[in-house]
Amino acid sequence: MIKNAALLIIFIGISLRINAQDVKFDSTVVKGIRQIYSIDFEAALKTFQGLAVDYPNHPAGNFFIAMIEWWKIILDTSTEEYDESFLRKIEDVITQCDRILDNEPDNVDALFFKGGAIGFRGRLNSLRNNWFSAAGDGKEALPLVERAAELDPDNIDVKLGFGIYNYYAAVIPEQYPIVTPLMIFLPSGDKELGIKQLKSIAVNGKYTKYEAYYFLMTLYYNFEKDFDAAEEYSAALSREFPNNPVFERWRGRIAIKKSDLFLADSIFKNILWKAKENLTGYNTLNVKREAVYYVGYKYRNAGQYDSALVYFEKCVSYSQKIDKDEESGFLINSMLYLGVIKEINGDYAAANMYYEKVLDMREFGTSHDLAYEYLDRIEKLEEKNKY
Repeated sequence: MIKNAALLIIFIGISLRINAQDVKFDSTVVKGIRQIYSIDFEAALKTFQGLAVDYPNHPAGNFFIAMIEWWKIILDTSTEEYDESFLRKIEDVITQCDRILDNEPDNVDALFFKGGAIGFRGRLNSLRNNWFSAAGDGKEALPLVERAAELDPDNIDVKLGFGIYNYYAAVIPEQYPIVTPLMIFLPSGDKELGIKQLKSIAVNGKYTKYEAYYFLMTLYYNFEKDFDAAEEYSAALSREFPNNPVFERWRGRIAIKKSDLFLADSIFKNILWKAKENLTGYNTLNVKREAVYYVGYKYRNAGQYDSALVYFEKCVSYSQKIDKDEESGFLINSMLYLGVIKEINGDYAAANMYYEKVLDMREFGTSHDLAYEYLDRIEKLEEKNKY
């Protein structure tokens, strides 16, 4: 969670300044953005390559080509396969913007896109735990976006970056004091102002509307604990982009938090179907692990233990392939649930095995206390059955 928190602190939202009279430019950018969110990377690449050719002196084409690589990273952050390609493309954007700014220091487009490119570079640095580089990127990007906003004060989309910054700069140091040193050389935030700015963009934004939806959804989920508000934005994103696994998984998690297990079960079964159909972004171990866990969780709560057993065993199998440095919560909880199901079925030896394995893993929540409690319960049952 701290990783995500630091990632959000240094994120500087990208906003577009587009000549409203250039209908072709405007419509092409909108189309390409929707293609990225729809995870149609091939179509998006074709769209933005065409934009770069038609407008060779504008950084938008190259910037959004880099954003395609960014979304490839976001779909599966466990792999660094796309990091190098993303960073190369980001440097191309920065170089192009610098050439423009050498001749036109107040070119708003170049300021916006350079700030956005550096901000996204910082997001990757934080994702990979390169904290000092991430903080440096944030410090470098913020003044660029601020200067662009001064030059174009009527641009509603620019407020995305300020909304994100204001909220997380206020909240993260309170929640995670360990990241406070990263904020020393950056302005303080304003939580309420940040939410207000993001809501304004969610209603009025032209190019950054869905980014505002995304950040409102995640902040209401992670920090405000207002799951009804989080659901509102997640449902809107899922309607607009039904084959985006990031948005769909968030909707499923929110349903779990609201104890709407029937909706969650439907969502995660749909995710598993899309994984089977090999839709882009769905057929990864991380996505399938989360989905089988929550489907199993619903079956367990419904008392359908044989079905739950199947899904928790799949979750264990996926986790054993994914978990590297330490055991995940998915693995630990699945082991506990498998033990409980075996115990219910009267297979005390198998239940004991699962509980002992949980004790060999790291503590996750109250996992060790529960394992000891369940082991003690089985011992008493076995003692009782002797008589």
